Amino acid sequence: MRSVRLNSTRFRSLFLNQKNKAVTVKINVKTRLNLIPSVHQVAEQVQATEFPRDIVIRIVRDEIVKLKKRLHAVSFTTKAQAQTYLLHEIDNRLNRLLKPGLQRVINGTGIILHTGLGRAPLSEAAIQNLTFVTENYCNIELDLHTGERGDRMSHVEELICLLTGAEAAAVVNNNAAAVLVVLNTLAFQKEVIISRGELVEIGGSFRIPDVMEKSGAVMREVGTTNRTHLRDYEKAVSKKTGLLLAVHTSNYRIIGFTNSVSLKELSAIAGKNKLPLVYDLGGGALIRLEQFGLPHEPVVSDSIAAGADVVTFSGDKILGGCQAGIIAGKRKYIASIKKNPLMRALRCDKMTFAVLETTLKQILRPDKLKSVSPVINMLTESIDAVKARAVKVQNAAGQQSHMRIVVRDSFAQAGSGTLPLEKIPSVDITITSTRISAKQIAERFRLSEIPIVGFVRENAFHLDMRTVRADEVDAIIEQLKKIMIE
Repeated sequence: MRSVRLNSTRFRSLFLNQKNKAVTVKINVKTRLNLIPSVHQVAEQVQATEFPRDIVIRIVRDEIVKLKKRLHAVSFTTKAQAQTYLLHEIDNRLNRLLKPGLQRVINGTGIILHTGLGRAPLSEAAIQNLTFVTENYCNIELDLHTGERGDRMSHVEELICLLTGAEAAAVVNNNAAAVLVVLNTLAFQKEVIISRGELVEIGGSFRIPDVMEKSGAVMREVGTTNRTHLRDYEKAVSKKTGLLLAVHTSNYRIIGFTNSVSLKELSAIAGKNKLPLVYDLGGGALIRLEQFGLPHEPVVSDSIAAGADVVTFSGDKILGGCQAGIIAGKRKYIASIKKNPLMRALRCDKMTFAVLETTLKQILRPDKLKSVSPVINMLTESIDAVKARAVKVQNAAGQQSHMRIVVRDSFAQAGSGTLPLEKIPSVDITITSTRISAKQIAERFRLSEIPIVGFVRENAFHLDMRTVRADEVDAIIEQLKKIMIE
């Protein structure tokens, strides 16, 4: 590509109005609009052979429109300056198109299941299976025994049933979709009874009432925020009722003067009135975390055993797999759900099934999970191993007079609503400088060749080493040394 390239800092000082700095030359808006060159004039100066010419023309046109809208923020007094500005913006945009927008990132936040960073990193076996089925054709909907068309659910349904005690199972693209299709199938235009204390909102503004409304179900709230009793449910049941819905409050706790109704009690009411009981479990632990020395997290099989007819949960949280919404429960309800036309719209592709199948098979052998599951490994790794990575960074980087690097004890989090009140002992690196601010340090780490994401707190930049792998330490050291000598 042949176009004008300018030093970014110098460029901004030439053209962009800085805060509290007035433009030296004032000309009216109409005159400045006339200084903006035409699409043809600008396009003649751009030779981007990597792209079709119509794409280049479209980008040129877009950037001219943007410039016209930003006249208040961009200073130019000649047509040449306006054109130089446009060529710089076009050059940047074309270069961005050649680079992947979705990049590998080193997670130094201390949040293991970080939604913004893709939640669970996959196991090596899951990655291998994903590669295998995407590099080749696969039997996603072919029964190899009969040669007839198969069911994509068959690759994971037996595994889910074995791990949960459910009679049948289905998979959609995330847990919100699972809740949506369950409610739409079992309670369309009917009332769904739910405690006010369980009308949750999770990240990304996902709210149970909103999903319920879109499903076509009618919400019937009972109890109060802090106290809901068995009698509240009993009074609410009517001919209009479609199902009872319980929601695991995974990302918060109500403590003090409280009361809630157990799944077993709800199951009794549902059975008495011949209504399905649906439980949105959210995180979806398939095995007891206590065996790894971790706090208790509700297990799907316990929910099924307690009487839940349908349980929904995520595939990319504590399960350690890819994004998916898993629906497990009684055969008659799952059969109805599978027939819902929404299942076609919400179905998962071969990549999801490849990862999910491998992940579920690994959970069948919990004694091996620490060594194969990155999530379980990060949750359980010894504090000494975490500290060793932090000390390695500190020792390798050394010290500069303007920069201070301190290793200190901290706490990590599981994230994504898993173990929400638990603080996991960890170690972080705290970086401060007398030359640049903590926010500037954070920016330079984020914009490194391999983006490194930490957090700013108390005027310092932090990297929590529990979520940093051993093979990522050298990249942190390299970037830290660059920042120290700048």
